[in-house]
Amino acid sequence: MNLRRLWAVARKESLHIRRDPRSLGLAIGIPMLMILLFGYALTLDVDRVPLVTWDQSGTPASRDYLAQFTSSRYFLFTGQVDNYRDLEAAIDTRRAWVALVIPADFGRDLAAGRAVAVQAIVDGSDSNTAGIVLGYASGITQLFNNRIALAQIERTTGAAITPSLDLRSRVWFNPDLESKNYIIPGIIAVIMGLIAALLTSLTVAREWENGTMEQLISTPVRGSELILGKLFPYFVIGLFDVLIAVLMAVFLFHVPLRGSVPLLFGVSALFVFGTLAQGILISTLARQQLLASQFAMVSTFLPAFLLSGFTFAIANMPLPVQVITHIVPARYFVALVKGIFLRGVGLGALWPDALFLLLFAVIVTGVSIRKFRKKLA
Repeated sequence: MNLRRLWAVARKESLHIRRDPRSLGLAIGIPMLMILLFGYALTLDVDRVPLVTWDQSGTPASRDYLAQFTSSRYFLFTGQVDNYRDLEAAIDTRRAWVALVIPADFGRDLAAGRAVAVQAIVDGSDSNTAGIVLGYASGITQLFNNRIALAQIERTTGAAITPSLDLRSRVWFNPDLESKNYIIPGIIAVIMGLIAALLTSLTVAREWENGTMEQLISTPVRGSELILGKLFPYFVIGLFDVLIAVLMAVFLFHVPLRGSVPLLFGVSALFVFGTLAQGILISTLARQQLLASQFAMVSTFLPAFLLSGFTFAIANMPLPVQVITHIVPARYFVALVKGIFLRGVGLGALWPDALFLLLFAVIVTGVSIRKFRKKLA
């Protein structure tokens, strides 16, 4: 490999990038825009759930029970109704996601120690949210039940009751359970995979469409020098995108960065280089810019978004899909970024994922060079 020829190809590609400022602006602006959109719009937090109530009892006991909901940050009280017709209208119009119906004999039965049936009607069109909301309602009701039971025992025995178990939970790495701390590092991996592949998916195809490939073929430039020379300028842009994404995550969204910054950029470099090589391979095979860009989108963004563990837990996927996820590079990069960002672990715990990214980069680059040589032949 001749470094002079490699540098000449890299300089040629850099000049092309400089002469096309719109593409360069998109290469930098799209990651920023996507992080802003996903960071602010995508959330897994379920709180301030709209709530309406129908209190048929109107007693201090029923008001005390409802106060447990209205004072919680998980529910947002939006009003009272006095019949099922208004209750259904509130849920149909999305003014409420959940409705509580207190029976008329709530206070009397509760005072007499009898079980009381309270109806909770939940909009199940979003099954995930409905399940979480029901869990909130069950938890608040259980706490209310425990308080009533302890009060009744104390009145009967005259002695204060101390609970036998005192569960004190502690959440590591994300103590406030904020979904943005989980989403932002993962979306960095998804966006970098998409942008890197799109950056290089057009390079070789553009040479064929513009008729300049014949000129490159006639030069002494080898396939490896052409591929690596085209990769270098986009590699610099990719790392700059990573820098912007990390700065936005830390200073705009206040995601804690507990691990090593050099390690973060080291594994990011492996992922960016491998995905850039994937884009080059797509460009080499497609020879058409439109086809190459579409295939780059399908082969990077969709697997990264659906099969990397960023959106859905891999352990909950069907077994055949779990097997497929092992060949998705974003799966390993998501694990690396989250491990460095949130858990602050080092290479001693993350080396298997980093090794896969290294192998992926080497293999895809080698295949790209080999396929390009076949095209020249």
